[in-house]
Formats: sequence, C-alpha cells, structure tokens
Amino acid sequence: LLAIGNSFSVDALEQEMHNVVNAGGDEIVIGNLYHPGCSIERHYNNMKTDNGDYSYRKISADGRVDTIPDYTISRALVDEKWDYITFQQASHYSGMYDTYKHLPELISMVRKAVGPDPTFLWYMTWAYSPTSDHSGFKNYGNNQMRMYRSIVDCAIKVLADNPELKGIIPVGTAIQNARMTALGDDLTRDGYHLSYTLGRFIASLTWYGVLYGHDVLGNPYSPARVNAPQRHICQEAAEAAIINPFRITL
Repeated sequence: LLAIGNSFSVDALEQEMHNVVNAGGDEIVIGNLYHPGCSIERHYNNMKTDNGDYSYRKISADGRVDTIPDYTISRALVDEKWDYITFQQASHYSGMYDTYKHLPELISMVRKAVGPDPTFLWYMTWAYSPTSDHSGFKNYGNNQMRMYRSIVDCAIKVLADNPELKGIIPVGTAIQNARMTALGDDLTRDGYHLSYTLGRFIASLTWYGVLYGHDVLGNPYSPARVNAPQRHICQEAAEAAIINPFRITL
C-alpha cells in the first residue's frame, strides 16, 4: 500500500494499521508520502516537477519503520510493486470541490508511471471537532455536520469523475458514525487530527476492512488504552462505513 498523503494518512497508517493487519492474520508493507497539509494541487505540482517534498515513511511487513527525507513521488511509485495506491485531499479543502481540479491529471501521471496493475482508491477524511480552531473550519461555517456532508458530496463526485479510482476508504463516515455513540463528537487530539487511541484505531480498522475485504468486527486487536466496549463501537463504526460509505448509520 502506498499513500500519496499528508498528516491524515499518518493518523490512519503509522500507528495502528500494522497491528490491525497482523491481528487479522495478514501482512502489509506501507509506504506513506508525508508532507503536512499537502493538497491535491501540491501533490500534482510535486509530481510534475519531481520535487523531493516528502518524508517517506515505510513500514515493512515485520513492522520496521524507515523514514527517508526529501523523497519524490516518482521514487516511491517504483520502490515496491504496490497493490494499492491512495489519493486524498488536504483536510481543509476536502469539502470544496473546486480545489480538486488537478486530481485527474495527478491520477493520470501516477498511472503512467506505475502501469496497469495497482488499484487506485480514494481516501475520504473526516470533519473537524465541533470546537476546532483550525482556520479552514470557517469554510464550513465552523459546523461539523456541514463539513462532513461537504466531504461526502465531494467524495461522490471524485469517484464519478475519476473512473480510475476503484473504491473509497470512508474514514470520514466511520469517524462520524462513532461520533453518534458514547464515544462523543470529538475523537481528535487538537480539533482536527485524530486522537491517538480511539480515532486512529477507527481509521486503521476502516482501511483494513476495505483493503482486505474482511469483517472488522471479528478482529481481535485492541490498543492498550481501549477497553472491550470501546473496541466494539470502533469496529461497528468502521464496518458500517464500509457498508454505507456516504451515510451515517449508527
């Protein structure tokens, strides 16, 4: 798995993902191209100019983490024979479709570089905490549900307009599902990045369920600070989002 990402792919992939996958009896090699707040436009420009703009975080099947600075997308694309490559928008732009204009070109350049085999997926991120002070929250009237619905609308359009994207990783809906439960309406650590316990766990469960096609309700893994009832809610939130990626169902 290679994520052309930012800090929101860090949240999903660099803490709990390896543990969730292993607990399910599977293996994974994760590559995350990280630049903070990186937008589609910046990814596109970096790909076009072969700019070494990323910290490349690679997690091997045995869990070893290598971090390489000043990395380019082109290098990462050929570092492994990837099964999946994911695309995402910067969180503050995620519900504003006019910021997606370079996505078709980015997808086309990546496809040309990797050939026909990797499956391309869209990573749908989440709305901010109701009390978030992120400057981009004003784009959505500082309203969590308005931001969530805008993200969903954009994700639907992204898939319709870019047939190379064969599916969606609906973490935004998984998090919003969980916010309807006893876990509360935040699940962030700073108003926008996911909490280190429940938030990141939900994100990784969602990725795992999409990539491997397994029912996450049966996954035995739980982070140390997550109790059994919380684990069940997290699993339910992720599974429900995988089944209904554009609708809150908890």
